[in-house]
Amino acid sequence: MAPEFAEELRLYGHIYMYRFCPDIEMRAYPIGEYPCKTKSAAAIMLMIMNNLDPSVAQFPQELVTYGGNGQVFSNWAQFWLVMQYLSEMTEEQTLVMYSGHPLGLFPSHQRSPRLVITNGMVIPNYSSRDEYEKMFALGVTMYGQMTAGSYCYIGPQGIVHGTVLTVLNAGRRYLRAEDLSGKVFVTSGLGGMSGAQAKAAVIAGCVGIIAEVDEAALLKRHKQGWLMEISNNLDHCIARLREARKNKIALSLDAHGNVLERLVHELDTTGELLVDLGSDQTSCHNPFNGGYYPVQLSFEEGKQLLSSNPGKFRTLVQESLKRHVAAINKLADKGMFFWDYGNAFLLEAQRAGADVTKKGANKTEFRYPSYVQHIMGDIFSLGFGPFRWVCTSGDPRDLATTDSIAMAVLEDSIRQGVSTSVKQQYHDNIRWIREAGRHSLVVGSQARILYSDQKGRVSIAVAINRAISEGKIKAPVVLSRDHHDVSGTDSPFRETSNIYDGSAFCADMAVQNFVGDAFRGATWVALHNGGGVGWGEVINGGFGLVLDGSKEAEERAKMMLSWDVSNGVARRCWSGNAFAYETICQAMTENSSLRVTLPHQVLDENILEQALKL
Repeated sequence: MAPEFAEELRLYGHIYMYRFCPDIEMRAYPIGEYPCKTKSAAAIMLMIMNNLDPSVAQFPQELVTYGGNGQVFSNWAQFWLVMQYLSEMTEEQTLVMYSGHPLGLFPSHQRSPRLVITNGMVIPNYSSRDEYEKMFALGVTMYGQMTAGSYCYIGPQGIVHGTVLTVLNAGRRYLRAEDLSGKVFVTSGLGGMSGAQAKAAVIAGCVGIIAEVDEAALLKRHKQGWLMEISNNLDHCIARLREARKNKIALSLDAHGNVLERLVHELDTTGELLVDLGSDQTSCHNPFNGGYYPVQLSFEEGKQLLSSNPGKFRTLVQESLKRHVAAINKLADKGMFFWDYGNAFLLEAQRAGADVTKKGANKTEFRYPSYVQHIMGDIFSLGFGPFRWVCTSGDPRDLATTDSIAMAVLEDSIRQGVSTSVKQQYHDNIRWIREAGRHSLVVGSQARILYSDQKGRVSIAVAINRAISEGKIKAPVVLSRDHHDVSGTDSPFRETSNIYDGSAFCADMAVQNFVGDAFRGATWVALHNGGGVGWGEVINGGFGLVLDGSKEAEERAKMMLSWDVSNGVARRCWSGNAFAYETICQAMTENSSLRVTLPHQVLDENILEQALKL
């Protein structure tokens, strides 16, 4: 096998061990079909196979689920080893994973996690992109993105909901509009997570124009029904945009071309600004290895250059980023509102020399805000984040039952009385569940995502667990969340970009969350370097928790989910966020065992300046 693997290393820069690629239909089978000794192990198997399902995964042959390079495992031999270990695992063993490598089954007790995952844990001084390339080639580390390497991805539905909320709240903040009909949202990317943008635009009610260079990606989204129309002709694209805008028709249209510079041309020649909101979801965390393709070349030409002359490819990408930003700046100067989607777009544009600098700002701020700074940050501070669940029966009727349970929980909470800001989020999420059923959002496992706060998550989990116990749901349900959450991620250019007390580059929150989830009841936990904005830029973690209808599962859910939210709210409170202060104080009144160190507001902002003069 040595010559074969050496050839893979030469051709691909990594040994994938393709000879071990399974000759089976890779998908999430009903939990009862997995040959395991425990339901927990079977649930993990189901989640792994869902992450590698070709209808879900971006590059399944390379074990990449999403984000261009977010892997489940580093090679196919690891897949087989993990599945073997899971088939043998008892409730008194824990499987330990080192960056895709199954270290083995180790004795533990029943309340321990059945699986502990770490991905990309590198000594800080060696956590550079160049060092990553070397270690990845050696097969000793791996980029797990977020939910790729933690086995918790649920297809692009996960980012659809977040994008819907982002677009709705962007409309409220920038356009002062609750109704986005007739408003135009222009962005890039239809690949992995970015594939959600087309569907999100339609659910939000606006006109979505999405640029994508990879024809395979846009055809995949069109076939799935997530993208309504494809256009290779920019004249036709602009005509459809104008028509949908005028008639206030919700539309998702792929512009297979240079749409931003064409919009600048329309502005220059007609004086008409045709776009209201703008963003980008290309994989700019990995811009020089296929995450972003230069405008100067066709997609096929770009792929050839990347293979033959990566240095030249890098130069063209940086030139393209500067052109990209120049077009954004022209449109923004006339009234388009642009935000960074946390994909390192502005960070890489700045490194390329583009005009994105914000005068007098700290190094986490640019000319345009991240969506966390202006849109989602306060939602996180209220304790809301991307909670999700997977029905392991594989039966759509079970998912429909959980949808009804979740809506009933939120509606009951509103009746009991919540703050105005919380009520708006609950209403958005009730609308989301109703729309989700109509828009065929399930790709892969029977899963649902719902932005919820601590009270909502715990209440939904308890209600679902009781429904399992009563036979209303036929099989266990896996609870999880995106790492992109209230407490799960320390990322100064995204999740913690609205932390202004100097601690945005500290990773205590994410690490503490991983540890705290582990001993409060999680079935499995994961901690990653990288995710979203890229290697060395973020530490993040996640979990899986199996509800089986037992009283013990209910207690685990109450304890773990409460910590999983309160940790991040407390940190955001200490940094000075008023919403987080209000939220954590409310949590303390509801739980006498919770005691959090609270900050005291400084009324005189000149105190520090005066003290430093002494």
